[in-house]
Amino acid sequence: MLPQRWAPLLVLSAGALLTLAFAPTGLWPLAVAAPALLFLALEGVAPRRAAWLGFCFGVGMFAAGTWWLYLSIQGFGKAPVWLAVSLVAALVALMAGYHALLGYLAARWLPVTGPWRWLAGLPALWWLLEWLRGWFLSGFGWLSLGYTQTDTWLAGYAPIGGAHLISLVLVTMAGALVMLQREWATGDLPRSFLPRSFLPRSFLPWALLIVPWPLGAALDRIDWTRPAGAPVQVAVIQGAIPQDQKWVAENLEVTITRYRDLTLRSLGVPLIVWPEAAIPDLANNHIPLLRSLAQQTEVHGSSLLMGLIRSEVLEKGAEPLYFNSILAFGEDPQFYDKHHLVPFAEFFPVPAPVRRWLRLMSLPYSDFTAGAARQSPLRIAGLVLEASICYEDGYASSRLPALEEATALVNVTNDAWFGRSPARYQHLQISRMRAQEARRFMIRAANDGVSAVIGPRGELVATAPEYRAAVLRAAVEPRSGLPPYARTGNLPLIVSALALLAAALWRARRRALVGDAVRPPA
Repeated sequence: MLPQRWAPLLVLSAGALLTLAFAPTGLWPLAVAAPALLFLALEGVAPRRAAWLGFCFGVGMFAAGTWWLYLSIQGFGKAPVWLAVSLVAALVALMAGYHALLGYLAARWLPVTGPWRWLAGLPALWWLLEWLRGWFLSGFGWLSLGYTQTDTWLAGYAPIGGAHLISLVLVTMAGALVMLQREWATGDLPRSFLPRSFLPRSFLPWALLIVPWPLGAALDRIDWTRPAGAPVQVAVIQGAIPQDQKWVAENLEVTITRYRDLTLRSLGVPLIVWPEAAIPDLANNHIPLLRSLAQQTEVHGSSLLMGLIRSEVLEKGAEPLYFNSILAFGEDPQFYDKHHLVPFAEFFPVPAPVRRWLRLMSLPYSDFTAGAARQSPLRIAGLVLEASICYEDGYASSRLPALEEATALVNVTNDAWFGRSPARYQHLQISRMRAQEARRFMIRAANDGVSAVIGPRGELVATAPEYRAAVLRAAVEPRSGLPPYARTGNLPLIVSALALLAAALWRARRRALVGDAVRPPA
């Protein structure tokens, strides 16, 4: 148990330090140590106190890990300072609420101490709340614990159960670390680290701390997918238009010229890819340009895939609908429309009068319509691409249905919204995890920060230089076959976590009944 006087400050600091486990710092041991400190702090405290400690941990984690949202909202979105601060603070408080709920439920439901608390109840609660955070109220899966392990042996679990399985492994290891600490503190654990010290009571936490690493390395060596054709050369066009200049009307022609010139330099490459909303205007206003580019690329044996903003009138006389889309000029033009829209940036989840007022912080065409939840992959240049736009690649389970047909992944984004903050590297880390889960190449086209071609084990095959215009060229090998996670999604993990939680609750209830039975009458 931590000193209660300092516990809020300690868990606040632990939450903040946890963000260093993510890119670009990559101090991955903190992904075990920080949750372990929170688990220690929650031991033996009342539910209200436990909720407060969990909230402090969450505030530290999300304030330190998502502060860059202020840059997006105020620096580039031009929202008033008070509004930007309020929105970021509201998000931090909402996300911290999940950890507050973790603390409250742990104090209310779980055994006071022991392996059922550390190795079953707390890991299951953490995982279920992390999973809930990823989809409830449109979801915000950023800073999910599993992303910290893209460069460790634990990444081998990604094809089995995705980033969420890695999260469960990490918090179980955190529980094992706490169990060892408690045994050490109470004198139940021998102080010698000789083999004879591995007594039955302490063997399990040691095993849970050690075994996942070589097992993950072994899983990573399995070829979950297989080649499905010859490699395809791709050219990723990175315009590197600064975000504070991108939507300035006077810069429109400069932006168009840059993307056109970089594309013409890439003619002959089978697939040319533009980032999200490459042209800062409605594509409907530039149809001659798009047709000309499509014709020129086709003549030279290239195919063009581009991110754009488009409008469409579905019924005569109706108001136009706006979509954040990908257009693929294959045999026939194909569209993918962004489904997971960004709240308060691409749509406003508020009444219409408030929506009109909030538009002052928005892009000219940011009242977008969401695309269908299920859309066909894009077939272009010999590849079948599972497509995502911007932070959509953070929704792992929604990307899985398309993998049965898809031979590669593509994500178009504009991470210039994040400025020179860690967010651009955190987003790249999320993309790498998607490639690891699907065991497929990913083409990642960013206006800026960070364009890359990612291999099926999450390795960076090639990256473009940051903050300057560039053409990134690399080969992408189409792959087929479905890893276990692509077949089952999160369902096995949900069932497993609920079973662990139920077992911990049963144990707590049984102890309570036994205590009542042996307690002498008053």
